[in-house]
Amino acid sequence: MSLKDQITDDMKNAMRAKETQRLATIRLILADIKRKEVDEQTTLDDAKTLAIIEKMIKQRKDSITQFEAGGRADLADIEKAELAVLAAYMPAGLSEQEIAAEVAAAVIESGAAGPGDMGKVMGILKPKLAGRADMTVVSAQVKKTLSGS
Repeated sequence: MSLKDQITDDMKNAMRAKETQRLATIRLILADIKRKEVDEQTTLDDAKTLAIIEKMIKQRKDSITQFEAGGRADLADIEKAELAVLAAYMPAGLSEQEIAAEVAAAVIESGAAGPGDMGKVMGILKPKLAGRADMTVVSAQVKKTLSGS
């Protein structure tokens, strides 16, 4: 079963269980997927679907930060609830050690010698780790590894 099919089934289950908040978030996911499919005139695979969900998670995290800074705990709570639903569709994240191992392998594979080669290393890591690791953490790890710290 594809991820999109799983999300559709979850939408039906949320309707039956009358989980309005969860249903609204799932509908947002499906709307983004449908928009992307119409724009590209194709059917999205699981990797592209995960990329959409990852983007939505990033947006929610940014919104939570902004709402909390603005003293709007009520809106931050709504975003946190949506974030929990979105996070359920992401594969299990990698640990710090697993990220460090992937970074080390990518540095060797790319032949990177210093901080100027960060783009080469990130180019190798992004397709491998997208959806499985926070890319800001990966970027920081690459920067640390390349600078020799």
